Amino acid sequence: MPIRPDWIAVDWGTSNLRVWAMGPEAILAEAASDEGMGGLQSSEFEAALLRLISPWLGDRPVPVIACGMVGSRQGWHEAPYRTVPCAPVDASGLVSVPTRDPRIQVRIAPGLKQISPADVMRGEETQIAGALALTPNFDGVLCLPGTHSKWAHVSAGEVVSFQTFMTGEMFALMSEQSVLRHGMQGGGWDDAAFDQGVAEALSRPERLGAKLFSLRAEGLIAELDATAARSRLSGLLIGVELAASKPYWLGQSVALIGAEKLSRAYARALAAQGVTARILPGSECTLAGLASLARQTEKTV
Repeated sequence: MPIRPDWIAVDWGTSNLRVWAMGPEAILAEAASDEGMGGLQSSEFEAALLRLISPWLGDRPVPVIACGMVGSRQGWHEAPYRTVPCAPVDASGLVSVPTRDPRIQVRIAPGLKQISPADVMRGEETQIAGALALTPNFDGVLCLPGTHSKWAHVSAGEVVSFQTFMTGEMFALMSEQSVLRHGMQGGGWDDAAFDQGVAEALSRPERLGAKLFSLRAEGLIAELDATAARSRLSGLLIGVELAASKPYWLGQSVALIGAEKLSRAYARALAAQGVTARILPGSECTLAGLASLARQTEKTV
């Protein structure tokens, strides 16, 4: 039998596109492609979406709710940022997208902005909304590790403030394009080396530049292996992030939203500082956030 969803959930990032056919009580089907925002012109988004969801479309128009970089200035249709403090998502802020295909009614969730210090997020706000839906009455700090890690203070169902760190991007640049790349081939992991990096960065964050070059030197003269080098680099960068974000996590309830492996690394680093962080799967939070928008939309119809 053909799949006929009540609505379609879309998570559209820079590199990837994920879609879910949503029924009254459960996911009916899902699909994904590598047609992320970064590789598309504005005129190409509708076709990229239809390549995944066409089998789910029938005669009647289907609501489509999307989040992520699809709503950026370089995306399909810009969804202007909402200003914190505010609820992470609000159906009244959804931006309708003109489409050629009458079978879809596309709306995009806007991101959030902070005036001072200047900061923005796009996509993470939906994950935060999902985390609040999955953990009712949560009051504390949500950390979203990734290319650009976010720390968000959440209280009474609102994002009060947030801070972004380019930790993941710095790791990628240093391990793949800097002089350190020569000693970091492979993808292994060394807990002890990671712990060492975290401890060094937290105790003397101002010495980060020197500690980074030591990785190269130890590889040349002390036979530091690639797994230990990569793990210590990760620890150094996450440790510096924790040093800078201490006002967020110190003495707070903390939950992590993201990929399991990276979230476990952050949880390990936080545990060394006496903070027990709960891990919430990123995809589940994204879908729960989109579902909360769908419910809000139904109430306003």
